[in-house]
Amino acid sequence: MKKLTALVASTALVSSAMAAFAGGPVVVVDEPEPTAVVAAEETGSLGTGILLPVLGGAALIALIASDDDDDDESSTTTE
Repeated sequence: MKKLTALVASTALVSSAMAAFAGGPVVVVDEPEPTAVVAAEETGSLGTGILLPVLGGAALIALIASDDDDDDESSTTTE
């Protein structure tokens, strides 16, 4: 009878010890919420889409104004 009691007691002790360590510890980590970063829009004094067309137009005007067709050397006669 003592052997049966010892067997039951040891089985109860081992099973309670296994149940205590089953699954391991549960660690809960609170993650911070991500913050949204919004880039500020750059505003120039001329606006964002006007600068390149204005510079292109100025370049065309300068090109047309500098195009001198002075091939009229025959029209200038010395008297």
